[in-house]
Amino acid sequence: MNAKQRKIVYRVLPYAILTFIGICFVLPLLWVIVASIDSNAMQTLKLPHRVTADNYIEVITSRENQRAFLIGLLMSLGQAVLVVVLALLAAYPLSRYQMKYKKPFMLTVLFMTSLPITAVMVPVYQLFLTLNLYDQIYGVILFYVASSMPYGIWMLKNFMDSVPQDLEEAAWVDGASVFTGIRKVIAPLMIPGICTVAIFTFSGSWGNFFVPYILLQTPENFPASLKLYQFFGQYGMVEYGNLAAFSILYAVPSVVLYILSQRFMSKGFGLQGGTKG
Repeated sequence: MNAKQRKIVYRVLPYAILTFIGICFVLPLLWVIVASIDSNAMQTLKLPHRVTADNYIEVITSRENQRAFLIGLLMSLGQAVLVVVLALLAAYPLSRYQMKYKKPFMLTVLFMTSLPITAVMVPVYQLFLTLNLYDQIYGVILFYVASSMPYGIWMLKNFMDSVPQDLEEAAWVDGASVFTGIRKVIAPLMIPGICTVAIFTFSGSWGNFFVPYILLQTPENFPASLKLYQFFGQYGMVEYGNLAAFSILYAVPSVVLYILSQRFMSKGFGLQGGTKG
């Protein structure tokens, strides 16, 4: 192989690999989309003989599915709001004050962000039984908040470090309190960071199957991530059409949240740029 051929191979090979990886991701997504509008959907990808919305209607009109989606939204939104508020308050002294053990504390927080949830589920399960939090929706929310706080504190502290402290001091001169400064000065300039933490925590809990599977027992308390069980029957029978429609609807909240956050994130970047100089 001469130099010209090697150059062609080196130029084409990365695109060929990326194309193969893209096909591996696109084919399952294409099957979900096609199967959701096929009344006779099967495990293989095929064109439907008749396009129908019956799968979506059946999934949406089910009271069990409606309750599961509401519980999932309650858990994910509740966790996102609590994590943002608590992590913002925790990140403030770490960013603004000089503390003796701040570096070891931040390293501990960084370590906790890498701690796998599966490593702590057994003691958490025993703790929930002791505190009567087992099979309670608010108990799962509390666990979600606790497990996401290290990431939220670490991220918001880094974003807060980039906010000029002079603006906050000017607000103090005008009579603002510390909490007023956080709410009216710091938080608006940290919208990109707040959106990042909110999206990450929401997506993490919305798509989490393992935690509610361990900490919840009553089917009425199951979020949408656990309701996938209902589409798998006995003897290998699966309702592929309803499963695909449920999967499409299950992905909607994360996509909508990401789209809506773009406007606020762009606004936040604009504010940060305006404070320079």
